[in-house]
Amino acid sequence: MIDPVFILVRPQMGENIGGAARAMLNFGLDRMRIVDPRDGWPNPRAAATASGAGVVLDRAGLFPDVAGAVADCDFVFATTARGRELVKEIVTPERAMAMARALVSEGKKVGFLFGPERAGLENEDLVHANVIVTVPVNPEFYSLNLAQCALLLAYEWRRQGVAVPESVLGLARTDMATRVEVERLGDHFEDRLEAAGFFFPPDKAPGMKINLRNMWGRLGLTRAEVQTLHGMLRQIAWKLKRQGETDDPEG
Repeated sequence: MIDPVFILVRPQMGENIGGAARAMLNFGLDRMRIVDPRDGWPNPRAAATASGAGVVLDRAGLFPDVAGAVADCDFVFATTARGRELVKEIVTPERAMAMARALVSEGKKVGFLFGPERAGLENEDLVHANVIVTVPVNPEFYSLNLAQCALLLAYEWRRQGVAVPESVLGLARTDMATRVEVERLGDHFEDRLEAAGFFFPPDKAPGMKINLRNMWGRLGLTRAEVQTLHGMLRQIAWKLKRQGETDDPEG
């Protein structure tokens, strides 16, 4: 299986080429081609901006025109935010990468065209593409930076190919509290609240205690958090006891 190739057409700024390389490698892509860069190639500013993604630039192919850059591609996507009076299917990045993955799985070579920063791809470039990819941006301000566009497409490629849970709890050198530990914390709170006269009136006390138990179970506490709460209760109790001893005229 050959990953898609990102083809930068007439890029103007080396910083954007380096930014695109960095975005690609962030999401597991390393095949880049560069068509007629304004400032020549190699570009020291591109290397500086790549920030560790120099391998993408080192392997990048240099081409004089789009036709040569896509010559070995079986299917080509072109990224543009504007209509160019050409009849072509227009898809979202999500749909484009779903199509790309299906094509790649069949052994096809896929390319993505990215236009120059100032004006984007021209009709002469788009004739080489099978499908147009348009990012659903603000219609009042639709211009995307070259590296940003590469980032969006590379992210979508990675997202569809890697199973990542939508939500995880990052634990910093600790474990989740067990049910027994949470129950003991609930006991501790009930004891302190009972002593403070919190459960009033008496006929509502059972329901109040159930609500508190439910709250503790719903929070998803770690062991460290449980110990912190125990410590807080002990400190409050100790402080109140000291205050009581100080205020006692007999003491």
